[in-house]
Amino acid sequence: MAASPVCFRPHVGLRFSRSASVSNSSRAQFGDRACYGHLVFAPCKGRESSSRNRNSSSVRAIAEPVIRKPAPPTIEESEAAVVAGNPPPAPPVPTKPKAPEGTPVITPLTLTSRPRRNRRSPALRAAFQETLITPANFILPLFVHEGEQNTPIGAMPGCYRLGWRHGLIDEVYKARDVGVNSVVLFPKVPDALKTSSGDEAFNPDGLVPRCIRLLKDKFPDLVIYTDVALDPYSSDGHDGIVREDGVIMNDETVHQLCKQAVAQARAGADVVSPSDMMDGRVGAIRRALDSEGYTDVSIMAYTAKYASAFYGPFREALDSNPRFGDKNTYQMNPANYREALIETRADEAEGADIIMVKPAMPYLDVIRLLRDNSSLPVSAYQVSGEYSMIKAAAAAGMLDEKKAMLESLLSIRRAGADVILTYFAIPAAQALSAERF
Repeated sequence: MAASPVCFRPHVGLRFSRSASVSNSSRAQFGDRACYGHLVFAPCKGRESSSRNRNSSSVRAIAEPVIRKPAPPTIEESEAAVVAGNPPPAPPVPTKPKAPEGTPVITPLTLTSRPRRNRRSPALRAAFQETLITPANFILPLFVHEGEQNTPIGAMPGCYRLGWRHGLIDEVYKARDVGVNSVVLFPKVPDALKTSSGDEAFNPDGLVPRCIRLLKDKFPDLVIYTDVALDPYSSDGHDGIVREDGVIMNDETVHQLCKQAVAQARAGADVVSPSDMMDGRVGAIRRALDSEGYTDVSIMAYTAKYASAFYGPFREALDSNPRFGDKNTYQMNPANYREALIETRADEAEGADIIMVKPAMPYLDVIRLLRDNSSLPVSAYQVSGEYSMIKAAAAAGMLDEKKAMLESLLSIRRAGADVILTYFAIPAAQALSAERF
């Protein structure tokens, strides 16, 4: 005889089984409507007639006893146990590490200060680190040329003259992927376009203006710095116009630089960077930009640019070595320190937005000097020679390239630089994303 149909009304989260019957004692205890651990059931008369038409077996419920964990002690009970001398168990006191055999037994020094305490763990070192460096602190220098192919630069392993149309875009993609969103452009100009007056520098369809327009079309938020100087465009390889007696003409050069800066601003440059070291060029460029409506274009002045031996690989990259002589009459004497303050005060008065020291590591003291004596942002250029030295030493197995790279950049930041022009921008940003230096 078929059993009466049963309608189950489960509580939230109930479990049930079709394999066991409900005991008579349970029915006696709870009646027709009963709760067995996780299940409520009751006869359902409203469905009897329709149920008779189905050949279904009776559904049986099983009561699964709920095993409850003992309630945790109250705060009052916990406090009472501690007061009574019965604290809860905890790990034992760590044992003191043993010194190696042969360590002398001494009386500890009586020191009120032990600075090593703040260096004893990675967490403490990170907490008290005074100088931080991020990809936002990097400006990536990019060499560009008229070709479509990237050409490796022998003296700068890992660096290339980039094809202006495709290689340049690819390199900027790589930089942005790791958080570097600022670049500075340096052109390799064909020899046939070089002249003694450097007029190609302000050609609106020249290599640099074309690169700026291309980059701004592809990456509108990219910060583009440009180099303002005549040496890439000069048949003499100097930063200014050369008189027949070898003198670099100051004011005439500044006239050309103003036209170059305006052409770059018109193409979309965010920051123009006069690296020529002519007197008065910052103020003249500022007036030229403002008169053409480019009041929002910034000037990063090469304030303390030294006549350094560390520029060699860069000049190979651009084929811009001076045809004769040197640059000592306009770049600073490496022996001079106070002179940097004269240049700083002049650039500030003329309207510079950012001041720079170049090179960086050999002149950390000058970076600190500018940082302590100016409220303007300070940039520093880790130049090609600095880069190539680290690469060469690492290739010879003399040092760890990643550690040396990060340490060198950190030292420049510690000296006071807000931003660093560095050929290590992409690998350094990759390393920083993998570990906090």
